[in-house]
Amino acid sequence: MIVSPAFAAKRYCILGLARSGLATLDALMASGAQCTAWDNRAEARETAVANHPDVVIGDPMEIDLAGFDGLIVSPGVPLNRHPVADRARAANVPIIGDIELFALARPSLPPHRVVGITGTNGKSTTTALIHHILDEAGVPAIMGGNIGLPILSQPPLPEGGVYVLELSSYQIDLTFSLDCDVAVLLNITPDHLDRYDGFAGYCAAKARLFGMQSDAHVAVIAIDDDQTRAIAATVSAPVEVHAADIPAADQAAWPTLQGPHNAQNIAVALGVAHALGLDEAQTRRSLATYASLPHRMERTAEHRGVLYVNDSKATNPASTAPALGAFPRIHWIVGGLPKGDNLDECAEHFDHVVHAYTIGEAGPVFADQLEKVMPVTRAEMMANAVQSAMDNAVAGDVVLLSPACASFDQFRDFEARGDCFRKIVNALIANDDNQQEEAAQ
Repeated sequence: MIVSPAFAAKRYCILGLARSGLATLDALMASGAQCTAWDNRAEARETAVANHPDVVIGDPMEIDLAGFDGLIVSPGVPLNRHPVADRARAANVPIIGDIELFALARPSLPPHRVVGITGTNGKSTTTALIHHILDEAGVPAIMGGNIGLPILSQPPLPEGGVYVLELSSYQIDLTFSLDCDVAVLLNITPDHLDRYDGFAGYCAAKARLFGMQSDAHVAVIAIDDDQTRAIAATVSAPVEVHAADIPAADQAAWPTLQGPHNAQNIAVALGVAHALGLDEAQTRRSLATYASLPHRMERTAEHRGVLYVNDSKATNPASTAPALGAFPRIHWIVGGLPKGDNLDECAEHFDHVVHAYTIGEAGPVFADQLEKVMPVTRAEMMANAVQSAMDNAVAGDVVLLSPACASFDQFRDFEARGDCFRKIVNALIANDDNQQEEAAQ
């Protein structure tokens, strides 16, 4: 794990003992800090005590916060409406997250660089792609932040290493000292507006990543929307890229990076690689060996000439739209817990959809909209949607789960939804193969 003398003899209160909270507790205690910790779940508190008998268990809504060097909260805590924020401010205690702790630990780590990636859509793919490019180039690198293992739980890199951090707006809200060697902005569309003072507040949260940068460091910004262009105009000498910078003929050679959204991801990754001084020819070769992340345009299976793609991470229409643009003939599984009342952002690619299959809470409303422009099956459940799509698809078609909705109406999270899709696809393919074998006997 990452430990630092910066935390020795400091006092911290940790609110939330899920994976990142426990990793933070481990790192701080190993660094000689005094920690008070709290989680509403008794089992989480018990785990903390079992791992660290010296930890103090105390609810920050009840204990005196005066004298703490920081209140460390999970990014999931809604500080715009959680009363703990007012208590911390009244006690003059900074509210921070694990990324800020990493930033404070950096001076004690071997010389390294940090790439920080934010945006509404594509963060995880771009983070993983940049990590892959570095790995292929032989540069020590690890991923952290909003992807993979908590950054504080990972071993420090040797000299010359690169930390590649996916950063949500929530994480940036809790960070004040992270001076990224390369800071990245992909795109901004309305999201998480329950946490901000309108869309402008959400955009301002993203822009803070660049406000923390030193003048000599590099900003790579995809200026494909009005919001990113506005932020780029406030940054000194940004590296500006476009999805259109990636020729379609080039992109065709990178099978797991299809679609206009991945063109933007590629353009940004190439800009970062150049800023890090990597060889361009080697970087481009590594694009062909990149394996897509689970649930992000993941090629799940191919059967009878039909490709099955799991894009469960597409939890809003803006992230689904480029997926629809990636293939010419799509059987589209769409729906879940809606973040809006329409699919207008997807409309430019409706001509790619052969048939739609609506599921979940949004299903009836989306079906009413889509039936005006395409055939629709009101499937309601994932199993019905996949079976119907498999029955209708012909060789050359793509069955695409790209729901444009959150998952919480029917699933624990987008990973559970994508896993369900994958299992159903594999089971139906296995059943079809068995029937074919029996028929042949």
